[in-house]
Amino acid sequence: MKRMFLEKFFPAFRTTTIRKEICGIKQHSSETLHEYWERFNKLCATFPHHQISEQLTIQYFYEGLIMMDRSMIDTASGGALMDKTSVVARHLISNMTSNMQQFGTRGIIAPKMLTELTSLVRQLAIGQHQPIAAVKACGVCTLVEHPTDIGPTLQETELDHLESVGAIGGY
Repeated sequence: MKRMFLEKFFPAFRTTTIRKEICGIKQHSSETLHEYWERFNKLCATFPHHQISEQLTIQYFYEGLIMMDRSMIDTASGGALMDKTSVVARHLISNMTSNMQQFGTRGIIAPKMLTELTSLVRQLAIGQHQPIAAVKACGVCTLVEHPTDIGPTLQETELDHLESVGAIGGY
């Protein structure tokens, strides 16, 4: 009776399709670990008679993780997750995903913030291509208020020269 039910509602092509989906599942780059775990469990629940062992389903889930989440799970398991039994691995992943879902893990950038950040980057890029007027500082006093090497002490008038000449001659 069970076999007849499965043959009627789960023909061979459908079984093959679901098995391939389970074997090739991948976490999307924008998907949290919790979302990926939920999607994976829903996929497995669509056909509970997929005849894939529990250890292999955990392996397929693990292999589909993005590198950051895979490293996090390995760290939480105290080594490689695949060294654990399927029951321990499933329990660990389930606990991690429920904690992450409750407390959150990633700061999702709001579209407005992303737009502002993009605008700032463009402004910086444009600013790098515009020539910057070089400001020369005086080599003597290091001020930028007067042309280079013409500091206030070096700006003498002709009268100052004449007085100096007269002072030398009249001593």
